[in-house]
Amino acid sequence: MSIRHGLLALLEHGPRYGSQLRTEFESRTGATWPLNVGQVYTTLNRLERDGMVAQSGADDAGHALYVITEPGRAELRNWFETPVDRSSPPRDELAIKLAMAIGSPGLDIRAVIQSQRHHTVKAMQDYTRLKAQALAAIESEGSRERDDVAWLLVLEQLIFQTEAEARWLDHCEVRLIRISMATGSAGARQQADPAARARAEPSAHSKDPTAPSISKPTSTSTSTA
Repeated sequence: MSIRHGLLALLEHGPRYGSQLRTEFESRTGATWPLNVGQVYTTLNRLERDGMVAQSGADDAGHALYVITEPGRAELRNWFETPVDRSSPPRDELAIKLAMAIGSPGLDIRAVIQSQRHHTVKAMQDYTRLKAQALAAIESEGSRERDDVAWLLVLEQLIFQTEAEARWLDHCEVRLIRISMATGSAGARQQADPAARARAEPSAHSKDPTAPSISKPTSTSTSTA
C-alpha cells in the first residue's frame, strides 16, 4: 500500500508520467525501496481503475501524464491521518532465522548471532555516514532540499532500526547463555541428587495406574573380586 499512496502523494504536486514517478519516489526515499517502471504502471492502472487517478494528455515527448482525482486526494488524506496498523507485523527474516535455529542439530546459534551483529553494525555505520552527507546537503540549501530532508528521515528510521536490532541480538545472546546455564545447573543438581532425579523421571505407576507394583530385587550376594 505504501507504493500506491506514495504515487498519489507525488501526483498531488502535479501531472507526472510513469518513469518520472519512479525517479521521484526513489529520490525521495534514497532508493531504499527501488521500483521498476512496470510496477509503477501496474499501480497507476489500478489507481485509474479505482478512480484515484486519471490520464491527462501527454507531455512534449509523448509521455502519458497522470493526475490525481478528488477521490484520490481523499484517499491520500485518509492515509496520512490513519496510523500504520501494527496488529499484523510484517515477517522479519532475522527473527524467523533465530527461531528456527533453536535446537537445530550441529548449529552454533551464537555464531549466527555474532555474524548478524557484525553485519548490523556495518549497516549502522553506513547509514550514519549517509546521514552526515544528507545533513551537509540540507545545510547547503541545494535545489533538492525537499528530497534531502525526506531521505534524512528515512535514513534516521533505518539507523533506529539497526540500533534496535543490535540491542535485540545482544539480548538474544544473553538470554541463551542464561537459559543454558540454568538448564546445566538443573541437570547437575539432578545428577547429584537421586531424589531430584527420581522426581524428574516418571514412575511406572504414573504411566499406567493399573500396572502391578514391581520392586527392584535386592542383591544378597557379595563380591568376591
